Amino acid sequence: MNLLEIENLKVSYGGIQALKGISFTVAPGELVALIGSNGAGKTTTLKTLAGLLHPAAGKIHYNGISLHNIPAHQRVHNGLALVPEGRGIFARLTVAENLLMGAYTRNDATHIGADLDRMYALFPRLNERRTQLAGTLSGGEQQMVAMARALMCRPKLLMLDEPSMGLAPMMVAKIFETIRNISEQGVSILLVEQNAKLALEVAQRGYVLESGLVTLSNSAEDLLGSDEVRRAYLGA
Repeated sequence: MNLLEIENLKVSYGGIQALKGISFTVAPGELVALIGSNGAGKTTTLKTLAGLLHPAAGKIHYNGISLHNIPAHQRVHNGLALVPEGRGIFARLTVAENLLMGAYTRNDATHIGADLDRMYALFPRLNERRTQLAGTLSGGEQQMVAMARALMCRPKLLMLDEPSMGLAPMMVAKIFETIRNISEQGVSILLVEQNAKLALEVAQRGYVLESGLVTLSNSAEDLLGSDEVRRAYLGA
C-alpha cells in the first residue's frame, strides 16, 4: 500500500487554477521528486497536502486515511511534516527552542530528549549553536534548523520545499547529503526542488509538473536521461 496517494487533485486560489488535476503516489520509504519551473504548482501541492490550502476537487489519502477535513495540526500529529520554502524558522527563538517546537504535538518527554540528541548528531553544526538565536544563523544553518524541527515530530512523510534555495554550493551539497541520509533511515520524502539534477540524483522516482499538470513521470534515472527533461530543466 502506498503511504500517499493523490488522485485528480485540483486547487484554485485568487481566481487561478494552480493545480488542474494531478495524480501521484509515494510508497513507504520512498524519495519522490517533484520538479518543474516556477509557477508549475509544486509549492501549491505541498501546501495542500499540509492542510494550508484546500482542494477544489480530488482525493488525498495518507497512511490509509482520507485527509479531507483534517486540519493542518492534526496532519502533523499523524506524521505529515512540511519544511516550507523560505524555511519559516522562529527567528527570535534559539536553535534548541525551534527544534522543541517541532515536537509540540508529542508528550513523550524522554523520547523527545533522545530525538534532540539525534538531531544534533545529524546536524553537528546545530549542536554547536543550540543556544544561538535562529535568526542570526546563516541561510544553510537555518535550513538545517527547519529540517531538524520537522523531523522532531517523527514524520512518516517529510515534505521539503526548495531546500537548496539561496544557499552556497558547499551548503547545498551538505543539505542534499543529509536528505539522502534521512531517506536511508526509512523516512518517506516528497522533495520539491527547482534544481532538477540535484533532486533526481537523490530520488527513486520523479514527476514533472508543468502549469498545474503532471506531464512526465518515471524513475529518477530515466528522467535524468530523458531528452525532454535535459532540454527543459538540466540545461542540456
